[in-house]
Amino acid sequence: MAELVAGSYEVDVEHVMLKGADGAAVDAIHARPDGMPLMGLVLHPDVMGIRPLFDDLARRLATHGFAVCSPEPFARAPIEVRGADEPAARMGFVRELDDDLQVGDLELAADYVVIHDDVREVGVMGFCMGGMQVFKAAASGRFDRAVAFYGMVRLPDGWVGPKLRAPLETAADVCPTLAIFGGRDSYVPEGDIEALRAAWADRPDCEIVVYPEADHGFVHAPERPVHRADDAADAWHRALAFLLPPASS
Repeated sequence: MAELVAGSYEVDVEHVMLKGADGAAVDAIHARPDGMPLMGLVLHPDVMGIRPLFDDLARRLATHGFAVCSPEPFARAPIEVRGADEPAARMGFVRELDDDLQVGDLELAADYVVIHDDVREVGVMGFCMGGMQVFKAAASGRFDRAVAFYGMVRLPDGWVGPKLRAPLETAADVCPTLAIFGGRDSYVPEGDIEALRAAWADRPDCEIVVYPEADHGFVHAPERPVHRADDAADAWHRALAFLLPPASS
């Protein structure tokens, strides 16, 4: 097992309701460390959305000094999609998502921690589909730093929709970003990683790390068969160091 090792801060975790730009109610996890947070962090979950796994992850991140807000990405989906226990229903609905609303919700989450937790800088982090959306959020101008775990660089065929953009379209415009991939990830083949590397050729503030033997989803959910404890521990170390470099910690 290699969950993110807890830091030294005591933490309070709650669920809050954000109001989307379209008026939609968006359930979100909010985790705040005791005292003054070091930085805000918006956390985009994987395709299964916010659930106890992400309550725990938000808490663990907050123990390192982050004020965390994690909105539900399928807040506007029909109940049969939101309530599905298996990923197929949600994966089938991804093509219906609207990037303006999805990235807008991440920006609202950033505003939430700025207002409620009195932070100045806000980063964004995401996993799988959330990592894909982090690439887009990182180009919005709202975030100071970003970490994308195995985010799709190009849209999978089944996810192509009228209001969902390919991350490569704005990859050159991201804030400083760390992208973490597995070398055996069929969702992000080597050619896609190289395309991202090319987009960042003149961006020394962006970094790509590939774990050669790792598959998709190898970090954030230790119960998965693809989880790799040593690689996950190293990836977490890199992510925290990227978000909170020594001068800021």
